[in-house]
Amino acid sequence: MTMNQDIKELVISRLQVLPSNRLLSIGGYGSFTKDQVIQHVKDEDEVGEKIVQIEMEFLRAMKEGTLYA
Repeated sequence: MTMNQDIKELVISRLQVLPSNRLLSIGGYGSFTKDQVIQHVKDEDEVGEKIVQIEMEFLRAMKEGTLYA
């Protein structure tokens, strides 16, 4: 499945502001550096698709206000 280019760029932009010294744990996939996560999104692989899914669910929850309920 090919990712929507605008969504991909949005997710990459959000990831670029993360601190470089932190690891991100992505479910059963393991832990990744910021640069590794960005590369997975760019590669549109299974991990990248999961990251995009997580980010989009977070943004939808913010929009709907469910994070603050």
